[in-house]
Amino acid sequence: MSLLVRLLRLRYLLFGTAVGGGYAAHKKYEDIKKQLPDLTWMKEYLPENAVDNLSKRLSDLKDSVSLPDTSNLQDRIRQLQDSFYKYLTPSQRLVLGSTDEQHEGEKNSDGLFAWAASYKNVQNSPNAEEHEKLARTAQQIQHDRAEKVQQEMMSIQIKYQREIDRLEKEVKLLKKQQLLRQEKNVGKKLRRIKRSLIDMYSDVLDELSEYDTNYNIQDHLPRLHEPIGFLYLFCSGAGEMMTRSPVKVTLSEGPYHIAQFRDSGKEYDLTKENDLAALRKEIELRMKTSVKEGQTISNEVISLSVKGPGLQRMVLVDLPGIISTETQGMASDTKNAIIKLATTYMSNPNAIVLCIQDGSVDAERSNVTELVSKMDPHGKRTIFVLTKVDMAEANLHDTDRIKKILDGKLFPMKALGYFAVVTGKGSADDPIDFIQKYEEDFFRNSKLFKDGVFKATQTTTRNLSFAVSDCFWKMVKESVEQQADTFKASRFNLETEWKNSFPKIREQDRDELFEKARGEILDEVVNLSLVPSQEWEQNISKHLWNTMSDYVFNDIFATAAQSATVGSFNTIVDVKLQQWAEKELPKQCVEIGQLVLLDEFRKLIDREQKSRQYDPIGDELKLSVVHSSRTRHQWDSKALDSLRVIQTNALQDRSVPDKHQWEAAAKFMEQVIRSQLEKEESELQTLIGMKKDSSWARLVSLQRSTQEEKFRQQCSKELEKLLQTRYQDKTKNVLRSSLDYDELTAVKKNLQSQKVDVSSEFITDTWQHVYKVQFLKRNLTTCLDCRRFFYYYQKGFSDQGLDCHEVVFFWRLKRMIEITSNAIRQQISNIETRRLEREVKEILDDYSSDETLKANVLKGKRVDLAEELKRVRQVQEKLEEFIEALNTEK
Repeated sequence: MSLLVRLLRLRYLLFGTAVGGGYAAHKKYEDIKKQLPDLTWMKEYLPENAVDNLSKRLSDLKDSVSLPDTSNLQDRIRQLQDSFYKYLTPSQRLVLGSTDEQHEGEKNSDGLFAWAASYKNVQNSPNAEEHEKLARTAQQIQHDRAEKVQQEMMSIQIKYQREIDRLEKEVKLLKKQQLLRQEKNVGKKLRRIKRSLIDMYSDVLDELSEYDTNYNIQDHLPRLHEPIGFLYLFCSGAGEMMTRSPVKVTLSEGPYHIAQFRDSGKEYDLTKENDLAALRKEIELRMKTSVKEGQTISNEVISLSVKGPGLQRMVLVDLPGIISTETQGMASDTKNAIIKLATTYMSNPNAIVLCIQDGSVDAERSNVTELVSKMDPHGKRTIFVLTKVDMAEANLHDTDRIKKILDGKLFPMKALGYFAVVTGKGSADDPIDFIQKYEEDFFRNSKLFKDGVFKATQTTTRNLSFAVSDCFWKMVKESVEQQADTFKASRFNLETEWKNSFPKIREQDRDELFEKARGEILDEVVNLSLVPSQEWEQNISKHLWNTMSDYVFNDIFATAAQSATVGSFNTIVDVKLQQWAEKELPKQCVEIGQLVLLDEFRKLIDREQKSRQYDPIGDELKLSVVHSSRTRHQWDSKALDSLRVIQTNALQDRSVPDKHQWEAAAKFMEQVIRSQLEKEESELQTLIGMKKDSSWARLVSLQRSTQEEKFRQQCSKELEKLLQTRYQDKTKNVLRSSLDYDELTAVKKNLQSQKVDVSSEFITDTWQHVYKVQFLKRNLTTCLDCRRFFYYYQKGFSDQGLDCHEVVFFWRLKRMIEITSNAIRQQISNIETRRLEREVKEILDDYSSDETLKANVLKGKRVDLAEELKRVRQVQEKLEEFIEALNTEK
């Protein structure tokens, strides 16, 4: 009885397999026919009859595919009965009653049941050996037949898969040709929709990333997280963590496999090893640049686009992989920083999470499934991807383990779908075509595929891309309208706040304010050329004398005044002026010229502040530009040699040509001596505690003087008496600037008699101030006496008791200053203002490209609010543009 049951099972197995296999294959074929693209849209772009020829070609392809005929299943079953009949012995045939007439009767529709009933008699016979032999024969037939049917079904499936691949390749080729024609012809409207819809969406995401670098709850648009693709786009480091910042990749269809960064026009051919290596190197370089010092990963997003035939339109974000251990060289918070970054991205309720599991390692070592399960516990937006299944198949002994993974029964997480992919042999240099072919060949010949562990719909990157793309665009359509409404409301709130906070001020963002300030700064640079020549020379002369006055009085004039004769005076003056002109003077004058130029620039900048309509928002930027100009502007080096020549010639001339210049020199001498005298008297009064104020203030100051200041007062009085003694003694050189031993001893004794006990150094230091004041007073008197002495100077007479060589000295200085001022003014007008204008433009260009620097010099609530409004408007406009294109696309 058991043998009969087995035979009946064998019958139904054969019949069900044949019918089911034929039906499945026929249904698959019909599905393929339905999925073939409608090519009527190409009529607008292809020549006449091209679409008809293409349709005819596809029709021929459909007809060339042969499907098994399931109408002769009964004949095949009868053939199986005949084959089984041949294995029976004559006695068994006799027992079965297998006469020719009976055997023919078994070939009708009920023949197998009659044959089975006859076989029941054999089963009831006492011959056990015959029964056992018959059972073994039936089992062998059942096994052989089942294996043969399975091989036939696998062959049919492979055959149809090859036909599908061939048709898809032809469709890709036609699409490629069509895309190339679109780039050359005028089909702009269709190209804008078909080609750039995903690019528009990518632009929206870029705007959102720039608007909110922290990726907060306002951004709910879908993204794919973790890599999906047809090649290793990202750097692979032999066990080293290489993805150090988020990489946003925009996938779209195109005629060639190319990649391009968002901020660069360079294209990388992904079918060439050199371009592929260059792309990975550039990605790695950008990652390292984005990582701050002391950190391992960065939140800065690297954006690039990848195009190619058959690529599904979507946007994916590759994130740094979750790590278990922080190795040497990593920041101490790397593990938590990666988890925080991944959590931030995956917390988006519309984010599609690709949970990537390495099939070559134990599932228990996975450290990402737990995180994914927490972020998406119901698996509504998670797709599980098992990679490196080729390595898993080679090393795995338990095939049921992979089956459990792909059935979602091994990991404690849920997902929308489970896929197995192979991304090449693991070599970073493999081109995209090789990776695709390797994956197709693997699954076509995979033992796990033949054993039913891999299902056709769960394998290959192509099927994964189809599934992810469907999910991606579904979520995009469901969420983009809501996202647009969110930003529309934000825009209304911000515009209302601006009206209330700045009702009379025009709204300008940071870039607009910068451009406004740039124009004002450049206008003032141009206005430097309008400054009168006289004003330039007055400012230069003033700065020149202020810089050189101390050196002139202390190192030249006072030293030469110690001479006993006019000849010695002139010799000392000539030597010191020559040394000064050859070394320090030209350099000082160049520095003064640069200072005057930049001070005038600063004055023009500050001049606008007095206007009623002046806007102070750009003050800090302008001051920063002026400061940078001082640092960057360098005077033309050729000016040094030119100044050295003219200054040397001016200082060597001691011949005052006319009375007018003589009187001007005397006046100049009087002015500078009075100014220097006022300075020295102020210093002396401060030293002795007697500031030049009112009498009452002097009295109060005297009462509050310290002991040292009182000692200084007593000492200065004694030193003034000493100078009066020198004036009275005609035998002594009253111009001598030092005290001899006898004079110092006398002053010290006089002070001791007044109970003022001070050191020699104290007396000498006080003497220097007292002597300078008295020296300047005497020269001021000489200047007044020599004002009308030009006649005697011209005739060479000195019988009036005056030589007035001091006036000649100051005339030489005055003439040198005038010539130098004129030369520097010409240098400024002809060369330096233009060089400064170029440098200011360069500085402003540097500022314009440095967002951080602009944010530091243009800041405040007004700027921040305008910037917020600008970003919200940009995002809203991008969203509305994308929604319009999305609704237009069929």
